[in-house]
Amino acid sequence: QVQLVESGGGLVQAGGSLRLSCAASGSTSSITAMGWYRQGLGKQRESVATLDNGGRTNYADSVKGRFTISRDKANNTVFLQMNSLKPEDTAVYYCHAQRAFYFNYWGQGTTVTVSS
Repeated sequence: QVQLVESGGGLVQAGGSLRLSCAASGSTSSITAMGWYRQGLGKQRESVATLDNGGRTNYADSVKGRFTISRDKANNTVFLQMNSLKPEDTAVYYCHAQRAFYFNYWGQGTTVTVSS
């Protein structure tokens, strides 16, 4: 089992920045990838950024050049640096971890609100 706890959400004006953190605990040695997803009001959950153990990243087109995912393996923490935020980035952001290429775990979510 893997437990994920997010932090860092909040209210920010358009053009501002936020940094989300996700601390993993439990069976972290077998985590194969981590990432961030988001779900806006009335929308489906979508992938924002992912990072695998090989260092490969994948970003949604809508956040490329503005968001950066990184991981501190020693402390089992993944970060999402969000710059140049737009109102359309408003959503609940969820941390995700994949263990052993098969098991999926989710955090409880942290809310990001970008005002125009």
